[in-house]
Amino acid sequence: MRGLAAPLVKLIVFAVVTILATGLLAATIANLGGGGGTKFNAIFSDVTSLNEGDEVRIAGVRVGQVEKIAIHDDREAEVQFTVSERDWLPASTTATIRFRNLVGQRYIALEQGEGQQGMKMSGGDTIPMERTKPAVNLTTLFDGFRPLFQTLSADDVNKLSYQIIQVFQGESGTITELVKNTASLTNTVADKDRVIGAVINNLNDVLATVNQRDDQLDSLIVNTQQLVTGLANERGTVGSAVTSLAGLTDATADLLEPTRPSIQESITSLNTLATTLNRNSDTVNSVLQTLPVKLEKLGRAASYGSWFQFYLCGVDIVAGPGTAPQLNLPTGLPTVNQPIYTNSAKRCTQDGLQELQTR
Repeated sequence: MRGLAAPLVKLIVFAVVTILATGLLAATIANLGGGGGTKFNAIFSDVTSLNEGDEVRIAGVRVGQVEKIAIHDDREAEVQFTVSERDWLPASTTATIRFRNLVGQRYIALEQGEGQQGMKMSGGDTIPMERTKPAVNLTTLFDGFRPLFQTLSADDVNKLSYQIIQVFQGESGTITELVKNTASLTNTVADKDRVIGAVINNLNDVLATVNQRDDQLDSLIVNTQQLVTGLANERGTVGSAVTSLAGLTDATADLLEPTRPSIQESITSLNTLATTLNRNSDTVNSVLQTLPVKLEKLGRAASYGSWFQFYLCGVDIVAGPGTAPQLNLPTGLPTVNQPIYTNSAKRCTQDGLQELQTR
């Protein structure tokens, strides 16, 4: 038990501190405070986003909170609020709804207005609408700054927006800062004038080129429209063609699949042939240059009489070097690498060939 006492005490202390901190945080967020104090009323033309429990401030110091919001004369709003630690307000007091932050929370700011001094408002009195001001309409305000906001970063927009709200709410000490930031932002935009100018110049060049070729552009648009219209009118034929193309692709795949090994060997042999031709390019060039001359001379000689006699001694189909073990060839062809015809005449033998050469 002694070993558990110290951790248990620490756990209890931690739990109590956590509960108190959570409660304090919840009370702060919910604007919970003492409901005591003197009650006053104020008439506003618009209390959008003002809620019960929002703060009431004098010179920036919280002195109370909003207790109740109700409709007054069917087109106005009556706000009931409390002020603690005092039971009166100056008779010239004005009430203004201001932004507490950019999230949209509001508070009521009480200020001493112009008028007869020394007069007091007692509990339950009402500040008339002539001495109240609603919150600034952010939608109308920020729409005017939209072109500027489009060129700024998110942090700059938030900072500038908050300062604009403070200025339009009449808070002092922010106009100078707003002017400084606006000047800095406009200078930043001005620093990019070269880039902007280059973009505009390039855009002008593009537009000038398009303007010079407006006839071709019109023709392109018309032809494209005609093409699309033709394809739409023949969509049935196009669909059938796509289907037939799919069938052709499948048939081609079935045809090429069994001959793939042979094609691979042919590609390899073609590489060998290309290498050999490249290595003997001088000889090939010489043959190509002299062959037409020789063929021309042979043609001239043959034109005078029957100087040439051709005869068939044998036919054989040879694949590759003559030792290909297996080839995927269409059916009905003779056996590869074996003679399919041999002439038994003497002139087709080695002795007969030598005899013809000696004549």
